[in-house]
Amino acid sequence: MPNQCSTRHGKLGEILLEKGLIDEGQLRAALEHQKANSVMLGTSLVRLGFLNDGQVMAALSQQYGLAAVDLASLEVDPKAVKLITVDMALKHKVLPIRRLGSVVRLVMADPTNVLAIDEIKFRTGFNIDPVVATETALEDAIRKHYGDVADQEHEKELVGINSLIDEAQAESLELEIEDEGTLNLGQLELEKAADEAPIVKLVNFLLSDAVRRDASDIHMEPFEKEYRIRYRIDGILQPIMSPPLRFRDAIISRVKILAKLDIAEKRLPQDGRIMVRVMKYGKKKQLDLRVSVLPSLRGEKIVMRLLDKDNLQLDMTKLGFEADSLAKVQKAIARPFGMVLVTGPTGSGKTNTLYSAVSQLNTPGTNIVTAEDPVEFEMPGITQVQMKDQIGLNFAQALRSFLRQDPNIILVGEIRDFETAEIAIKAALTGHMVLSTLHTNDAPSTISRLMNMGIEPFLVATSVHLICAQRLVRRICPKCKVQEEVARQFLRESGYTREEAEYVKVYKGAGCPACDGKGYKGRTGLYEVLEVTDDIRDLILNGASAMELRKRAIEQGMISLRRSGLIKVAAGITTLEEVYRETVR
Repeated sequence: MPNQCSTRHGKLGEILLEKGLIDEGQLRAALEHQKANSVMLGTSLVRLGFLNDGQVMAALSQQYGLAAVDLASLEVDPKAVKLITVDMALKHKVLPIRRLGSVVRLVMADPTNVLAIDEIKFRTGFNIDPVVATETALEDAIRKHYGDVADQEHEKELVGINSLIDEAQAESLELEIEDEGTLNLGQLELEKAADEAPIVKLVNFLLSDAVRRDASDIHMEPFEKEYRIRYRIDGILQPIMSPPLRFRDAIISRVKILAKLDIAEKRLPQDGRIMVRVMKYGKKKQLDLRVSVLPSLRGEKIVMRLLDKDNLQLDMTKLGFEADSLAKVQKAIARPFGMVLVTGPTGSGKTNTLYSAVSQLNTPGTNIVTAEDPVEFEMPGITQVQMKDQIGLNFAQALRSFLRQDPNIILVGEIRDFETAEIAIKAALTGHMVLSTLHTNDAPSTISRLMNMGIEPFLVATSVHLICAQRLVRRICPKCKVQEEVARQFLRESGYTREEAEYVKVYKGAGCPACDGKGYKGRTGLYEVLEVTDDIRDLILNGASAMELRKRAIEQGMISLRRSGLIKVAAGITTLEEVYRETVR
């Protein structure tokens, strides 16, 4: 529902004040009620008992210079009502009451709503003659004259939603949403639809079902002829259901209500969070859902990221590191100063690796501060700072402040620019251990990336002690794991030596209820750990390329991402398909 702008609010208020119908205190109270409930000023005055509908209607007629109609006693032409749909009537708060030749008389709560007039003129093919009525009277009249149609459509929707949930046949999980807050809705039909038990049931089902399936994200995507809902499970997006398009706005509104977002704002991106408790395996779990709403061509797309503390693996020995690689990482982070970088694309587990490193270093005698965007998990004993770009608190600004906080270890969520990189390297050279991430394809190319940012080679060579590139691959489901026959020639082409190809056994998941027939359950990491030795340092100072750095590092024992994957394939942990998907030879 389009809201009146502040100038129109003020004009109506002035008219009522001049007539002596309200005083300044009542006007202020009504304006506060209006803001809190996203209704028109006249509606607020009636709801608060300051005026009646007739008094507001007379003032509206004077404000807009239009005739006012009493819908309660007016005879409405049923044929005129049928010119527009109930959805359009509710959307714009309008009601066609009579057709006279090529003109339709249209009762409006806000006659200045040009978009509503243009849309109805386009849909009906008639010119519009607007008259005014109060918002409350219009809502009652719409319910009265569209009642049968609205009730039938509503009943169809409720049945449809229930059948969607029944067809999913998911294991029921008890879901409790913390502090839903006060509903602040700008559109009556969205408020009603979002609060309907079936809509609530559907959204709760999606949240609990995502937890049951161990999904990391829920995607709700509007398209021209489809509203698609997908889960990201073990790194792969999987379609779950496609509710009819007519459910779209109600579902979006329900999620916005839970995330305490502005339900009336559909033009700008919004971010919020939902805290839920779920009973799973007899244990109550608390989850933090980060909600991102993005306006798109066909409506608002919602992505919810499920952050589960129980899924955070803080034991470095269980992340998937090869023994030699793990020893190098633990040696590097135990140093009193220097820089350790973890690289890889979004969703490759970099944050988990950094958290596990910080957890290992977290002792009563150590001061650890982190700059994160966002803070994904709260860790006891560590000072964590959430970045807020809108007020100027970015990684570079946070780093400057950290250096005055007497830190031993600094974790920077991401090095995105020269300024952040420069301050982080200076911190590493002045007695601090700095842990951070970069978006690069492999470990050796990280050196080139830093220098491309403008960092001098001698600063990179002296500050960076270790670079860990990583990827996540799906684990074979242990309950349906079977051996797979693979040609020896293919194994050699994949990267195994001739001798290895003769005895390596390859496995896959056949698919079972435990993994929803996918053959995979859970994920593990592939790691490429580049230790900056004296030889590597000399190459950096001499301007060596990433290719030369890689060659020397492998000669010194570095396990590449592809090799790390092949080791896990031979151990029966993952498949060659997964290794091919995430690595290059």
